[in-house]
Amino acid sequence: MGAPRKYPDELRERAARMALEALADPGWARGAIMRIAEELGVHREALRTWVRKAQAAGEDALSLSADRDARLA
Repeated sequence: MGAPRKYPDELRERAARMALEALADPGWARGAIMRIAEELGVHREALRTWVRKAQAAGEDALSLSADRDARLA
């Protein structure tokens, strides 16, 4: 059995979605991960990892929102 996760899945998804949205906007991209990590109270390297995983899976901010909405419905 693995170690318990420090951050809930909902927080991970929300943070990754926020970061992907910010990274897509050239005016907000610079320093976006650090800014969002501080705002949500997560470690910036954890957020960077979540964003990289989402990008590797071919996800963008819209697909993350749609997946979350589908699960909630």
